[in-house]
Amino acid sequence: MKSQLGTLATELKRKIEAREARIGIVGMGYVGLPLALLFSEEKFRVTGFDIDNRKVEALNAGGSYIVRIPGTEIQGAQKSGFSATADYGKISEMDAVIICVPTPLNEFHEPDLSYITQTVDAIAPRLREGQIVILESTTYPGTTEEVVVPLLEKGNAKGLKVARAEDEGDFFVAFSPEREDPGNDTVARRDIPKVVGGVGKLASEIAAAVYGTIFNRTVPVSSPAAAEMTKLLENIYRCVNIALVNELKQLCHRMDIDIFEVIDAAKTKPFGFQAFYPGPGLGGHCIPIDPFYLSWKAKQFDFRTKFIELAGEVNIAMPYYVIDKTVEALNQHKKSLNGSKVLVLGLAYKKDIDDLRESPSLTIIELLRKGGAEVFYNDPFFAKVGHGRHYDLNMTNTPLENLGQYDAVLIVTDHSDYDYQRIVKESKLVVDSRNATKGITSEKIVRC
Repeated sequence: MKSQLGTLATELKRKIEAREARIGIVGMGYVGLPLALLFSEEKFRVTGFDIDNRKVEALNAGGSYIVRIPGTEIQGAQKSGFSATADYGKISEMDAVIICVPTPLNEFHEPDLSYITQTVDAIAPRLREGQIVILESTTYPGTTEEVVVPLLEKGNAKGLKVARAEDEGDFFVAFSPEREDPGNDTVARRDIPKVVGGVGKLASEIAAAVYGTIFNRTVPVSSPAAAEMTKLLENIYRCVNIALVNELKQLCHRMDIDIFEVIDAAKTKPFGFQAFYPGPGLGGHCIPIDPFYLSWKAKQFDFRTKFIELAGEVNIAMPYYVIDKTVEALNQHKKSLNGSKVLVLGLAYKKDIDDLRESPSLTIIELLRKGGAEVFYNDPFFAKVGHGRHYDLNMTNTPLENLGQYDAVLIVTDHSDYDYQRIVKESKLVVDSRNATKGITSEKIVRC
């Protein structure tokens, strides 16, 4: 005879397969909104939850606040029943609740789970039998089972328990790491395999069923902790290799060797090498942050992740290296940083996207200001930049006109729309931290 839990699981799987399941996604940002659109394309009725009323109003009006997502995609999703709300009371109407909220670091470079805990606290009182709650936010191994599950169980007045075995429990919990790569158009979202790790076998099966409707492949692992560690490994791998080329870039500069030429030559090897490129520092939500999540957790096991911590230190230091090279370049033109007019080209953390999270440009601007420079910026994706979690700039976009008025033009983000030939021609001095001026020969260019 099938247990009550088995009956709940069977019914939830049926609703998923029939596209009758209601999907709730908490956090309508760079991860949550694209995910909502994928489910809407499969004719699921999706509700997007966000505490930012401006986002809710924009989405319900059929508009978008993310450059790479046109309003027409929002309007198409609305035809399948997509809507946004700040009312967490509607959580009880959902069959699957997917959490896509930020997981930043605090001022001491320790995990800040406040967005997760506040979200889970809002969900818990609305839990009902047969629901699945899936965390997508990048975090340290153990978060799902050590933080999310206890809060869900404690916070609901009905005494509901997570399903840990196949014959006991009332609701399901899983972790599935997001694998968004803003600006990458080479791989369709559906073709990115989706890793899932459930609290118990049934939770894994249901999470795989949920994501199997929108992704061409799901990759089940044994536990939420294994899935959490998978995400960290992916990004730490990138962090460490970027730190390696960032350090080699500094060495190559002293040795008068072009690091980009070296990388281009090395990547012709058809095995055993993957090209990573240096830059002014790391940005985005994942790579600058994830290593510190694992390092923090490792200390609970009396283990120091020296290799990972060293990579983080190298990458954090890169904006300071860019400033040093800018100072040297100005000195060669008999200028000091103090009193110089500097135009920063590009604010986004990488080219052709509208994402400022952890962008090295923010640190670079602050360092330029501390050095006494008069700083301006140009970025086609940001008309103005005010106050954020780690910055307080209060600047407006400067048109690319009269470039000769600046003592230095500093390329921080190599957007495709920039005419680098013209920029070099019209500027007194160009400091290039991205190799954006590759192929252009000019004494005005200082590559760093």
